[in-house]
This record gives sequence, structure tokens and C-alpha cells, in this order.
Amino acid sequence: MLHGYDSIILGIVEGLTEFLPVSSTGHMILTNQLLGYGQSTPDELKSFEVVIQFAAILAIAIVYWRRILQVLGFKGIETAKGLSVQSLPKRRMNLIHVLLGIVPPLAVAFLFRHPIKDLGFSTAPVLWALVVGGIYMWIAEALYDSGKIKRTSETLDDITYKQALIIGLIQCVSVWPGFSRSGSTIAGGMLAGLSYRASADFSFFIAIPIMTAATGYELLDNLEQFRSGAIDVGFLVTGFIVSFAVAWIVVVGFLKVLQKIKLRYFAWYRFVLAALFYWFIMR
Repeated sequence: MLHGYDSIILGIVEGLTEFLPVSSTGHMILTNQLLGYGQSTPDELKSFEVVIQFAAILAIAIVYWRRILQVLGFKGIETAKGLSVQSLPKRRMNLIHVLLGIVPPLAVAFLFRHPIKDLGFSTAPVLWALVVGGIYMWIAEALYDSGKIKRTSETLDDITYKQALIIGLIQCVSVWPGFSRSGSTIAGGMLAGLSYRASADFSFFIAIPIMTAATGYELLDNLEQFRSGAIDVGFLVTGFIVSFAVAWIVVVGFLKVLQKIKLRYFAWYRFVLAALFYWFIMR
């Protein structure tokens, strides 16, 4: 049975963690444990998670709405901002870049969806993923800061097809709950030669189609719950509003202070979270 304040708690957790390199799926699983739902998530909660994830998608889509229209081929967006045709970059991020970044992880997620659900959505694998993902992020940033990786792409429009594909392939590991989609793509982008800002921008942008596909699949899978009205509308609306507001604030705020926040800080957070959860909950 779902409780009233759970919608606020879960909405905050989803909004805070969806786009940061800490794994929203992992945090939702751990939060469900703390709220007493255990590993057998109620059907109502699965439907609720679909709703709050859609709210997070909407928040990121609003942040990047101009870029979305540009990638889809709508013209006049830049000139509407006061830019001349001559000032526009010759190479632009386009739909091919996006497809190269999203097809590999979506294919892996679809092919292995049943093993992932059967084995991955429990506490121990999530804690391991938090640690392994943190180590990966730490190493990627260390290599990036050492100057051993040549930085060739400062903005989204500098990204090559090869770099987009590398990020898409690396992102496949994010199907492991707890590893983090944004963590894998931001660190992967840095390893591929993107700047920290371009890596984060590309990570957030390709999250829109990936999350839309994942949420759409889960919506179809839980459609009967919505039809039957098994979950309270007020519970859904509250979670949606909270998740949307928090996700929007997190993305805008993260992009503003991006250069001051190192990946290693998120890695430390992941290590501490895994250790605390293991010590106080699993022992």
C-alpha cells in the first residue's frame, strides 16, 4: 500500500538523481527498500515511477527545446535568437549523432530486459554498480585531467560521428542498475575527447529519446494499472510536479556550476552511499 508522503520522497529522489552521475534507478531501488517496499515492488509503485520519470523527461526537454527543434530539422531557430547565417557553425550536431548515441544502449536494454529485471533490481548488484561506476568515473576524469586525452570537441556541434558512437557503446554498461546512464556518458565523452561541458550536454540531450523509449515501454507494460485506476490520481500528480520541478532545477543548476564540480566528487558520494547502505541495511 502506497503512503501519502512517499510520492514527495520518490519525486525528489527521481528529480535529483535522473541526470546526475549517481544512478536514478539505483537510488529508486534503494529508496524503495528504505520505504519498506522490499524487492517486490508493488504494481502501483511501478506505474508511479513511470509518471515521475516522464516528468523528468519533460523538464530536460524544456531546457533543450531549441536544440531539439534544430536536430529535427526545423529552421529559423538560430535566426530567431538573433544569429546570422554566417555566424552559425559549419558542422552541426544532427539526428545521426543522436542515433549513434542511443541505438546501442537501447538495443542492449531490449535484448537483455528480462535478465536485467530478474537479476539486477535487487540491492547487492546496485551497490556493486555504484562502486564500479564510481571507479570508472574517477579513472576517466584522471586521464582527462592528466592531458593524455586530446580534447577535440568543445561544444555539441563539434562532436563527430565516431565520438557519438563511442559514447553510445560505452553507455551500454548503464543497463546495469546503479551504474548510471549519465555517469557512463559524461565520462565516456571525456574519454572520447569531448570537453566536460560538451559531454554533459550530449549526455542530457540523448537522455530525452532514451528515457522516452524506456518510459514508453514501461507505460505499455503497466497500462492496466492506469486503466483500472488502481493508483490514486493525487499521488500521481504530486509525484509528477515534484519530480519535474526538482529535475529542472538540478539540470539548470548543474550546467551553471559544471566546471566547478568534478566527477570524483560524485564517485566519492557513490562509494559512501554504497558503504552506508551495506553497513546499516544489509548486514
